[in-house]
Amino acid sequence: MRRVVSLYLPTWPTDRLRRRQATSAGVQPPAEQPLEAPLVTRMAEENRQVIAAANQAALRLGLRPGMALAHAQAMVPDLQVAEADPEGDTSALAELAAWCLRWSPLTAPAAPDSLWIDATGCAHLHGGEAAMLAALLSRLERAGISARAALADTPGAAWALARHSAQSMTIVPPGAHADAVALLPIGALRLEAETVQALRRLGIDLVGQLLSLPRAPLARRFGPEVLRRLDQALGREAEPITPLVPPEAVQHHLAFAEPLLTAAALAIAIERLVDAVCPRLEQAGLGARRLDLIFERVDDAVQVIPIGTSRPSRDAHHLGRLLKERLESVEPGFGVSAMRLVVTLAEPIRPTQRCSALSPDHGPEVDLAPLVDRLASRFGEARVFSVLPRESDVPERAIQVSFPLAAGPSAAWTWDLRRPVRLLNPPQAIDVVSALPDDPPALFLWRRIRHRVRRADGPERIAGEWWRRDGEVAAVRDYWAVEDENGHRFWLFRRGDGADPATGDLSWFLHGLF
Repeated sequence: MRRVVSLYLPTWPTDRLRRRQATSAGVQPPAEQPLEAPLVTRMAEENRQVIAAANQAALRLGLRPGMALAHAQAMVPDLQVAEADPEGDTSALAELAAWCLRWSPLTAPAAPDSLWIDATGCAHLHGGEAAMLAALLSRLERAGISARAALADTPGAAWALARHSAQSMTIVPPGAHADAVALLPIGALRLEAETVQALRRLGIDLVGQLLSLPRAPLARRFGPEVLRRLDQALGREAEPITPLVPPEAVQHHLAFAEPLLTAAALAIAIERLVDAVCPRLEQAGLGARRLDLIFERVDDAVQVIPIGTSRPSRDAHHLGRLLKERLESVEPGFGVSAMRLVVTLAEPIRPTQRCSALSPDHGPEVDLAPLVDRLASRFGEARVFSVLPRESDVPERAIQVSFPLAAGPSAAWTWDLRRPVRLLNPPQAIDVVSALPDDPPALFLWRRIRHRVRRADGPERIAGEWWRRDGEVAAVRDYWAVEDENGHRFWLFRRGDGADPATGDLSWFLHGLF
């Protein structure tokens, strides 16, 4: 299901002006300034000067955009006034949309004061929808930019809630956007001011009231725009978002005379796109780390396939195969009219010396990066990792999860100590019958199954790491590798040495399986 974020910047022109003044003066960031002076921008309207935008301090004093500047200066004598710069605001908004590409591969500016972020399939990469929006708003607040955000199934619903919700961050559960919009004022539908006033004169103040009216009389009296905006907010009519493409990004665009419907046709188009992009990467000495394949459908809907590589790559065959494996997630609808391949993240590729074929001591080098990329594309990046050793005697601390192709640390695996293939996290408590202090367990009960021990090896004593916390100063564990009557092998440990109560409570745990 589609999930869209509307980011509303209510004081964008003055926030941008404050940031520019702070940068040029070399003072502290705007978010850290304890007091904020009232600031407005002015523009000419007919034969007078009016307020174009106002910051929060000016708004709290009763100043509003469209108010005569002379009236505002009479109300606030110490008012700071700057020239309005609509073109600069629009350009800076596009730059902010490009910055938001770190959250989603599909962002777009919505002048004059908002952004679109298509979060479909991206929120889990940032800890979920709530964590993603909280981090986004926090970053903007630290930068001195006032912002509100809403996430819903449709752009129209997200736009309305970002401006009219009581909270600065609103997340509508999937499928609940219609109920959320119904309680908002009629102005939340992005209608012209004259249309909103006409509806209010008829007693229609909320979107829910508009939903209960017949559609044909509404269209005859107010035109098709009312129904179009209503259907967009409810998801009945598609509202595409034209994605922002940074001008410096390596990209290639293909438009088709006839819409493409089959996977085979889309695969051929992918090959053409990759063959066009890879030579440009080679000319720039770069390799792709992140790519976005954008599908533009005939119904104006947009779909995006993001892929990543573990190392910079400009191998057309490898990149094309990664993209083709994701085609099953594409819904072409009535056909794809155009496709665009964008390299959103590229890194330099350094020349490397390959092994000489004349050297008999070295076999051919094996590059695992293509295999890692395919596994990550198929199963998800979080499920592909490597396990590296760490300097610690405590088993659960002796390993660390790392990037699949990361260089190994200075620590080395300890091969002289027998360790199980699988560690349980956390260790599971078991009931054990054994003699104290150094005899191995005779039998143990785990998950309601009794295991009678046939062979045992131990104990291996591991002391706590006293420098980490006080509770491990005297703590010890005695480990046993045991085998039951069925040949299953387990790794058990007892807390304490059996003599000093300070070393542990003598409880038993199952820590691993061989």
